[in-house]
Amino acid sequence: MKLPPIARDLVLLISRVGLGVVFVAHGWQKFRTNGIDGTAQAFEKMGVPAPTLSAYYATGAELLGGIALIVGVLTPIVGVLLALDMAGAFAFVHLSNGVFASDGGWELVAVLGLLSLTLAAVGPGRFSLDRLIVRTPERESVSV
Repeated sequence: MKLPPIARDLVLLISRVGLGVVFVAHGWQKFRTNGIDGTAQAFEKMGVPAPTLSAYYATGAELLGGIALIVGVLTPIVGVLLALDMAGAFAFVHLSNGVFASDGGWELVAVLGLLSLTLAAVGPGRFSLDRLIVRTPERESVSV
């Protein structure tokens, strides 16, 4: 059974906004609460390579990428950048702690990364800035 186009687009909107809010919260925490220097120090203690560069990347990707997801702009690019951010968190920080987030495990970063990658692959849906500015065959033939 295939969802009607409007239902599919609503699901994509809700998923994008929810994921974007989570990323904005984490990016804001790195930027404002911990600060870039504090984030870099924490990354260094966790064994993240190039901790200062990684702190800038993670903060920017999460904060700006989260905002981009919320409004649905540059979704394929942002989705890949956020998936890479979560792949780094998975490999360098969470993998050795098992599955459960309560133990510092990888379940949360895996879900965030996989949903980011999914949005990169399927696109943002019709309720997005991408849909308004990018001309695609699907956009020309949308039916409600």
